[in-house]
Amino acid sequence: QVHLVESGGGLVQAGGSLRLSCAGSGRTFSSSVMGWFRQAPGKERECVVVRTWSGGSTYYADSVKGRFAISRDNAKNTVYLQMNSLKPEDTAVYYCAAGLHFTIRAPDYDYWGQGTQVTVSS
Repeated sequence: QVHLVESGGGLVQAGGSLRLSCAGSGRTFSSSVMGWFRQAPGKERECVVVRTWSGGSTYYADSVKGRFAISRDNAKNTVYLQMNSLKPEDTAVYYCAAGLHFTIRAPDYDYWGQGTQVTVSS
């Protein structure tokens, strides 16, 4: 069993930055794939970034390439999402997820955090 807790969301002006954290507990992530997804009102949950825990493979959605970056702290069992140059269209609830396969499909992930709201004002 894996338990994920996100933090770091909030309200920021366009052009600003936020860093989201996803702290994991329950078992090691060494064999897992970690992903950040987001869901805006009335829209489907979409993949923002996916990365193998080993760091060997990473996928970024085109909409966030060059602005967002995923990183991890093995000692803290925590994954981060650094978000720069934020735009109003980045407004959504952001979720971290853990799974066993490198995929951008949300249903393929086994464990989810509770989500954290990110609101970008224009």
